[in-house]
Amino acid sequence: MLDLQKKYGITVLYEDNHLIVVNKTCSDLVQGDKTGDETLPDKIKAYLKEKYDKPGNVFCGVTHRLDRPTSGVVVFARTSKALGRMNEMFSKHEVKKTYWAIVKNAPKELSATLYHFLLRNEKQNKSYAYEVKKSSAKEAILSYETIAKSDNYTLLSVDLQTGRHHQIRCQLAKIGSPIKGDLKYGAKRSNPDGGISLHARSVEFLHPVIKQLLTIVAPVPNEPLWKEMENKAI
Repeated sequence: MLDLQKKYGITVLYEDNHLIVVNKTCSDLVQGDKTGDETLPDKIKAYLKEKYDKPGNVFCGVTHRLDRPTSGVVVFARTSKALGRMNEMFSKHEVKKTYWAIVKNAPKELSATLYHFLLRNEKQNKSYAYEVKKSSAKEAILSYETIAKSDNYTLLSVDLQTGRHHQIRCQLAKIGSPIKGDLKYGAKRSNPDGGISLHARSVEFLHPVIKQLLTIVAPVPNEPLWKEMENKAI
């Protein structure tokens, strides 16, 4: 089946009759945009159609999103029943998501909880963080912990308490630690692959149908700095 995954450009981390979980690359689109590029659900549908020799349309429901330049674990539903339940779990914050972020400028504190108010600018596709509430700004909370250091970079493990537009990117930039490669939020240089060094490392949740606790970890991108950081991670 690895050949089939390779054919359709996906890496499957978990699969059953209800869910399929993949490791997104920084070039994959979770949902269609103005580029018109093929989406990750398109690839998954083609993979499932061939693997199970399915006639007609194949269902692949989006349960949550990752920004295009971000890599890591994404959960899709294979049935409408699983989609409804997963959507509810995400909205109730019953899915624990952990991200890894590589930053050039280490935060002043090794670990902390960040509280901001984020205001989204639709035209710029960018969010701005404020210390005090602005009209229509939304509360944004995350906790981070330093888990590895190299000569020039720091690896942070990030837990989200809220899910706002570009939240991790925006809040880390606000404290002076923009994510490596993230030009939009203050990084000095882009990454060679066009992505940013933000990786959805793991998800943990109760399976919506079989009620088993699932913990799914996404391998880091096959890139020297990521591998170095992973080896040094606490």
